[in-house]
Amino acid sequence: MKLKTLACIGLAFLPFAGAHAQGDDTIRIGVIAALTGPFVNIGKPFEDGIKTWMAQHGDKVAGKKIEILYRDDGGSNVELSKRAAQELVGREKVNFLIGFSLTPSALAVAPVATQGKVPMIVMNAVTTGITAKSPYMLRTSMTMQQMTEPFGDWTAKNKIGKVYSLVTDYSTGLDAEARFTKGLTAGGGKVVGSARVPLANPDYSPFVQRIKDQKPDAVFFFAPGVEDGVGMLKAYSDKGLDKAGIKFLGVGDMTSDTPTLEALGERALGAVTVLNYSTALDNEANKAFLKAYAAANPNRPAPTFVTVAAYDTMGMIYETIRKLDGKVTGDQAVKVLSGMKWNSPRGPISIDPKSRDIVQNMYIREVKKVNGKLVNEPIGVLKDVMPE
Repeated sequence: MKLKTLACIGLAFLPFAGAHAQGDDTIRIGVIAALTGPFVNIGKPFEDGIKTWMAQHGDKVAGKKIEILYRDDGGSNVELSKRAAQELVGREKVNFLIGFSLTPSALAVAPVATQGKVPMIVMNAVTTGITAKSPYMLRTSMTMQQMTEPFGDWTAKNKIGKVYSLVTDYSTGLDAEARFTKGLTAGGGKVVGSARVPLANPDYSPFVQRIKDQKPDAVFFFAPGVEDGVGMLKAYSDKGLDKAGIKFLGVGDMTSDTPTLEALGERALGAVTVLNYSTALDNEANKAFLKAYAAANPNRPAPTFVTVAAYDTMGMIYETIRKLDGKVTGDQAVKVLSGMKWNSPRGPISIDPKSRDIVQNMYIREVKKVNGKLVNEPIGVLKDVMPE
């Protein structure tokens, strides 16, 4: 697979005419992701998931060759995201735009997808409601509301009544806090304190000390990068919150297999998170995926929920091309994708035709040692959680 980079971020905005209609035997898929920089652990798994699917299923479907074109936006450079999309649609005439590590990137590209009539599939950005920004935008990852609101309700119902909230100070962090608080309050619990940390280079120690002094039943934590999970859980353990009986609650990538569990070891034991995937899920699709992933990516870390979203996205694109017999236009592709049901390594998923957002299970996971290995063991399942 050839990795193409954005040669010139100052490219003029090329005309969109015919961008979605190919006259040859190639279907082009443009990937916009954080392939370098601080959010690379969100972006690189896209590449891993795409590679895994294509290693399993080949690079041809319905008589068309599949070509992948990568563009690196660093995750947080919205101007670069937009210019990459303009080039992919205008010059490269891609049939699909996929990726989008963070919400600002997805929002910047939405008008480009709309004008070009190109299906745009979000494989990570989780801010609730963003698919409304373009009739061509769909999502295969998850929404913040899907994770945190039912998790808040589960927390209260499991007699964890007093929670301190600690989130990164940007739109998705604030969304996480609001949704968790809504679910917790509805279930009879209460947020007894809150703080917000900066997006760049946060030091969690002073925040964790403040939490310890507050003596809540638990701390709810959200940040956009897996390294933040390492930093926060180190501070949590070093300050003795676990020994003080304060539970750690968070979204699932805060206890990712790599690097969090590898870096923390047994200090991560007992952390409870919510996510749409765990490598420990016991189903046939996940077993097949893990085997294929290991073969296709021998030198890469364990797959994450982001990897699975990319893998599923490719499967759904292949199915769309197949159903359209290779004659892909933006409007037809969105119509086929909307309402599609898919058997994923994470369990059954579907695209809600109204919102073009994903319906899926959410898993409550606890870090446990199983057969000598730390895993995110599912301890509960919230079935068929709808997007808002």
